[in-house]
Amino acid sequence: MLIPLRNKRQLKKLKKDISILSLFTEIYCRNFHENMHKRPVKARGILKDFSEEISKSLCEDCERLLLHSVTKRVLCPYEPKPACKKCPTPCYFDGFREKMRDVMRFSGAYLIKKGRLDYIFKYFF
Repeated sequence: MLIPLRNKRQLKKLKKDISILSLFTEIYCRNFHENMHKRPVKARGILKDFSEEISKSLCEDCERLLLHSVTKRVLCPYEPKPACKKCPTPCYFDGFREKMRDVMRFSGAYLIKKGRLDYIFKYFF
């Protein structure tokens, strides 16, 4: 599988996107799966370059969701990347897109309610 070539600016944006995906997944997991066994996420294969951005402790389901989402983000052929809901070729497997939508909706609202607008600001700028 080929990884799209990226310049430094694109790589910086990609790392920021992955960091936000990781943060949002961690918030969701902490609030909805608090009694489940958590383990550190291990980046393998094409994700090894992003191990710092995805170094979170998650339950098995959230780990699978995060790794799937990060893989799809890394392999996205579009530049600039469109919002997934507006993408002409959706790439998420069954169920993952809806689950990530739930994660993003909950975690974004959670950060706003907790007064962490800096994360929302960091995502957009």
